[in-house]
Amino acid sequence: MQGKLQGWFSGQRHQGEMKDLPIIPLTLVLPLEGLRKGFIKVNKLLSSSLTNNLFMMNLVPFTDLVDAAKCVVKALFIREKYMSRSMQSFCKTTAHSLQDLGMTNQELGVFKEIIETPVDDGISELDLPYPDLKEYIADTNIMMALIINGPVKSFCYRRLQYLSSKFQMHILLNEMKELAAQKKVPHRDFYNIRKVDTHIHASSCMNQKHLLRFIKRAMKKYPGEIVHIEHGHGQTLKDVFESMNLTAFDLSVDTLDMHADRNTFHRFDKFNAKYNPIGESILREIFIKTDNHIEGKYFAHIIKEVMADLEESKYQNSELRLSIYGRSRDEWDKLAQWAVNHRVYSDNVRWLIQVPRLYDVYQTRKTLANFQELLENLFLPLFEVTINPRSHPELHLFLEHVVGFDSVDDESKPEHHIFNLESPLPINWTDEDNPPYSYYLYYTYANMAVLNHLRRRRGLHTFVLRPHCGEAGPIHHLVSGFMLSENISHGLLLRKAPVLQYLYYLAQVGIAMSPLSNNSLFLSYHRNPLVEYLSRGLIVSLSTDDPLQFHFTKEPLMEEYSIAAQVWKLSSCDMCELSRNSVLMSGFSNRVKSYWLGPSYMREGPESNDIRRTNVPDIRVAYRHETLSEELQLITHAVRTDELNGMDEEDTLTMGPLPGQR
Repeated sequence: MQGKLQGWFSGQRHQGEMKDLPIIPLTLVLPLEGLRKGFIKVNKLLSSSLTNNLFMMNLVPFTDLVDAAKCVVKALFIREKYMSRSMQSFCKTTAHSLQDLGMTNQELGVFKEIIETPVDDGISELDLPYPDLKEYIADTNIMMALIINGPVKSFCYRRLQYLSSKFQMHILLNEMKELAAQKKVPHRDFYNIRKVDTHIHASSCMNQKHLLRFIKRAMKKYPGEIVHIEHGHGQTLKDVFESMNLTAFDLSVDTLDMHADRNTFHRFDKFNAKYNPIGESILREIFIKTDNHIEGKYFAHIIKEVMADLEESKYQNSELRLSIYGRSRDEWDKLAQWAVNHRVYSDNVRWLIQVPRLYDVYQTRKTLANFQELLENLFLPLFEVTINPRSHPELHLFLEHVVGFDSVDDESKPEHHIFNLESPLPINWTDEDNPPYSYYLYYTYANMAVLNHLRRRRGLHTFVLRPHCGEAGPIHHLVSGFMLSENISHGLLLRKAPVLQYLYYLAQVGIAMSPLSNNSLFLSYHRNPLVEYLSRGLIVSLSTDDPLQFHFTKEPLMEEYSIAAQVWKLSSCDMCELSRNSVLMSGFSNRVKSYWLGPSYMREGPESNDIRRTNVPDIRVAYRHETLSEELQLITHAVRTDELNGMDEEDTLTMGPLPGQR
């Protein structure tokens, strides 16, 4: 089994045409339409030549449209392939459109779903599918060439502009209908629908006042408890604070100095230093670490208090990130023992495991000999506990509540290496330079994909990859995220990459955005693209990231929603749509999501929505589904060879949806 593992580690519109209408003032048409129907279908209006002329004056040469559509479809096939191979989810609507092109699983290189069969403990070797490095590099090169292609950029930019305008039309026509639909629903409003904080770090999930009160309480309750070993001698909590010339009375929020300010903007090093209370790393180790002399006792108490607040609110949930560094093989067991021994559990919380990209630090300190060791420390315990749960009983229990992996660090740090076929394999990566972002992501994905196949055969739940991606740094981070990740966090740089933004829309890749966090680190609040992404139909959710650094209230997620609603004038429907997106993106089980969103939430279109639970009007869900279907129809229609051969290549196509097509 060991030899086999080594290889893995290194390597509706209704059919029917509308008659052409003369170009007349739009205001003369819309009120009459609105009086006749319960709500106005924007897709129907926009499919007429009237609104095509009003919205999209530019005509696109037919050959450019075909070439761009082929590139977009190719990119979607690439993502579908990697999602299928790792058992992550892929948008059903998009998948159905791609299936209409007649591509088979063999052509796509997609693995069929494996039937769950128990594995005998006596079997020493399994033939599980794993990604191919050469294929991944080739696919990455295709994606990189695609996003810099001029005609494709123009095509995607115009489609995004069209989607923005189309949503504004929808709001003008249907906003009052949406509000009326919400008012008819008894009991439900924004406050009592489920919402999930899809991106939050456990070490900063409390606000400053909460941490301050806990520290003062600990100083009064456990002053004589030995909390740290210094030069072989134990230090009590009282000793630690006396060495700083501080008492419980002296402490204040200003003394803690953990809130991000104007000095942290584009200074990730200063932001990381804010994790140290009073600027002292020893206090960070004592109070917000799981692995210390007191075995993470204080940190467990704080997390349980945060969980109690979530349970009291009932409708707020969190996906907390805990760190596994990959420095030693026993990290998983220590973390699991911390969670199990201290009973750190809540129905409102799920865990993600974040892996900091710090190999260069470990290499400099001679902690690791090569990158292979980091991968083995990360994944070998997971393979062992999957094959034999008795080998790591606490870890087996802990993994029941872990939903996926995250990759974290400062994305703006320069990368000195480009990931290609000439890059060293993990066992040969012995340089002190840090591997590039895509290197980390690929090998995390590759091992997770093999692990998922093994866990599926064992009848266990699988994991997803949800990295920090596109907060800063080069654009190719978003390419890796698109290919390998089910969801991403941040995604700010999509605003500068129209091709990728359009692909993220078509594939409905979830993006957990944190405007208050970005405001202190990389992008001013008023420039944040969240509201633009939302209007275009990307799957976005609001998240807090680090309440300890960015928020002031006991309910940081509600604070995030409140500020967004005020700054961007979000409607109640917008807020509820963001909340629904957060549940859909989250790692909670299908049973839980069915209870929160409705038993049909996995279907497509308005059938998937239950306004009695989500408070999102069917009008909004129908608009999103029909708009996506028509965008997919546009590109798949252009790619179908049997239809293309029958058309005159000298003709031009407008950028609007094709009349009479579903």
